[in-house]
Amino acid sequence: QVQLVESGGGLVQAGGSLRLSCKASGRTLGTYPMGWFRQAPGKEREFVAAIGGSGGITNYADSVKGRFTISRDNAKNTVYLQMNSLKPEDTAVYYCALDRETRWYPSGNFDAYDYWGQGTQVTVSS
Repeated sequence: QVQLVESGGGLVQAGGSLRLSCKASGRTLGTYPMGWFRQAPGKEREFVAAIGGSGGITNYADSVKGRFTISRDNAKNTVYLQMNSLKPEDTAVYYCALDRETRWYPSGNFDAYDYWGQGTQVTVSS
C-alpha cells in the first residue's frame, strides 16, 4: 500500500522560505510523476507544481513560477518543494500526490493522481 507523508510546513514571514518534503513508501517512485497541490480555507484544491518520473520535466502553476522549485530524489523515494519569496496568499495546506500513470508530462490535474498525503500546513504572515 502506497503511503505519502509530507513534512516541512510551518509559520514563516512574508518573503521567507520553506522546504517541503514528501516521503513515499510502498512503491518505488522512479517512473511516476509527482505533484504538489494546496488548499486554502474556503477554497478548492489547486495545482502548485509537478515533476516527471526522471525529474527532467517540471510543470508549475503561474502563481508560483519563479518562486517555487520542485525536485525529487528517487534513491530516497522523496519529492521536495522549495518555496521562496513566500506571500500571505501562499497560506494553505500543501499535499503531495502520486500519479496513477507513468505519463511523460507531469499533469496539473488532480484527477490524474491516485495517492495523496495527509497534508502539511504552511502559514505566511504579512
